[in-house]
Amino acid sequence: MEISPIEDLKIIPDIVQPYPDPSVGREGVIVIDNGSFNCRAGWMLKEKPALVFRNILAKPRKDRNKKDIEVATVPVTQIGNDIVNIEALRLQLRTQFDRNVVTHYNVQEQIFDYIFTKLGINSENSVPHKVMITECLFNPNYCRSLMSELLFECYDIPGLSYGVDSLLSFHSNQRGKSGLIIATGYHTTHVVPVLNGRMVVENIRRINIGGSHMIAFLHRCLQLKYTFHINAITLSRSEVLLHKYGEFAYDYMEALQNWACLTYYEQNVKKIQLPYNQTTAAPALTMEQKFEKKKELSKRLAEINARRREERLAQDEELLMQLQQLEESAEDGEDIRDGLVEHSIKDVGELKRMIATVNSRIEKARQKMNAPCAGGSQSQLPSDSDKLLQPPPNMSVVEWVEETRRKRDAIIEKRQARRQRKQDLAKRRTAAAQERMRIISHLARKEKGSDDFGMRDEDWDVYKQISREEDSDNENDSERLVEYDIILKQYDSTYEDPLLTMSGNSAELYQLHVGVERIRAPEILFQPSIICSYEAGLAETIEFVLKLFPAEQRGCLVDNIFLTGGCAKIRGLKDRLSREMREMLPFESRFEIEVAREPVLDAWNGASKFCLTETFRQSLITRPMYEECGGEYLKEHVHGNVYFPTPKDCGDQLTG
Repeated sequence: MEISPIEDLKIIPDIVQPYPDPSVGREGVIVIDNGSFNCRAGWMLKEKPALVFRNILAKPRKDRNKKDIEVATVPVTQIGNDIVNIEALRLQLRTQFDRNVVTHYNVQEQIFDYIFTKLGINSENSVPHKVMITECLFNPNYCRSLMSELLFECYDIPGLSYGVDSLLSFHSNQRGKSGLIIATGYHTTHVVPVLNGRMVVENIRRINIGGSHMIAFLHRCLQLKYTFHINAITLSRSEVLLHKYGEFAYDYMEALQNWACLTYYEQNVKKIQLPYNQTTAAPALTMEQKFEKKKELSKRLAEINARRREERLAQDEELLMQLQQLEESAEDGEDIRDGLVEHSIKDVGELKRMIATVNSRIEKARQKMNAPCAGGSQSQLPSDSDKLLQPPPNMSVVEWVEETRRKRDAIIEKRQARRQRKQDLAKRRTAAAQERMRIISHLARKEKGSDDFGMRDEDWDVYKQISREEDSDNENDSERLVEYDIILKQYDSTYEDPLLTMSGNSAELYQLHVGVERIRAPEILFQPSIICSYEAGLAETIEFVLKLFPAEQRGCLVDNIFLTGGCAKIRGLKDRLSREMREMLPFESRFEIEVAREPVLDAWNGASKFCLTETFRQSLITRPMYEECGGEYLKEHVHGNVYFPTPKDCGDQLTG
């Protein structure tokens, strides 16, 4: 399976354009597609916009730790592509939009400053160019009034025209006079029916689901799936993953069943490598240096084990002294019940057995500590390289290596079994713990005369006290593993050092497996209930809109279904919508679905072409017209909103 590196958003700061542009001149129109995600701005007659940037700004907060006597510095505001690292300033980002409606005009003013500056406009106190700008469907009159006021009063532009991005994209692709526009935006999705070149205003419907919700949902799913990498999985990276790997499932339920199949998962999962700083490999060591290093490690291990044995020996000797004092007190006829309870001992008989056990443990520990003098286990450590690194006389090197590997594997299996058994014993309801309790209960029946031992919590506390295991075997196993590792590393070319193997596989811990999330995030457009939204999905909304028209008009709409907007770039939307249309339309009904040539740029391209038409010149709102009719005034045209004047004295009419 191919592993792809994680991709971050590549942002290149914008440069200041030459002004005036020879191909446009001073009479050129500035075209601005003011989207809630990206802003596209440039001159008409151009093939593409001069500026494409995120419609956000970042204003660093004032440092409260600075004293008032210090010189106040004006915080530097970063806008659009000047914000190279968006994630570093995520909490300081601001936008002029509330969903898809402009509401924060102080931010919008700074965005306009950025646009006009980057276009190179250097005229004093004004922008001597007409402006063609997009607005959302059914933009409130009050919001349009503030936008017109900003452009006319602050920038003193000579003329202004408004258009709707989805209608301009429809015009740019020359889709005819009738059709059904599916405009997928960053915050909303609109279903816009168009008949005879005019949108049917009363039948337009909006879904408050868009690209931002898909990105946020994918971001949340990946963070919950990989909690260890919660900081590495950012919104910006989730955005890249959505557009690169996301897709609409043709049949969502069937796709979920496919992803549940291991074979399908392995064939279709996308493995993404997060940034991983691997430790630099140490310089290669000679065989003698490797052996000396292993010898030093084994020596240190032996010293640690010896120190631990000394500590345990001291504890056991102290415990033996206390138990012997209890035994002497019992022989003298004194009351030793408190002492027995303190050591979790039931009676004098168990006290004597415990003294014998501790005595035996002390004797074994002393024998191990004196083993080097008597040729014990520590004499087998690699203190003599010739003795350790040569096979026995009656075995070949191959047989010796195989025997060593077998012994090493047996120790590892024994250690794993011991670890698993220890985990099982720590849990009260496991089979191993219950079997141990059964044995203890069998021993307790003679004295208690019942079979309910272990049913109470105090019995379980006694069980935990007597379930301690000796770890002297673990010490011997660790020492032998060191020896076997040295032998295998010296004589077996296929042997892999466990430490090196673990470090080599560490990169796999920094991988994201993007599987079912690829279809789950885009699916919220058709099933908003996935993110707990009570709205209808896209297919249901389209069906509702079509039922508002008679049959003959319905046929004109479905013959020209047009997909535009940023989410139209996600794979599978056309196929999924085709399946939904077949299910909702009568048998053998004809329909046609087309995706915009450039779903993101076609609105700007359509606005640029619109500036060349006579309709644009007729739709311009001039400065005298703005002063006479007010900022909310709008000249209607086929690519813009319908103007609904704000009722005057509506409060008096309601009270009357």
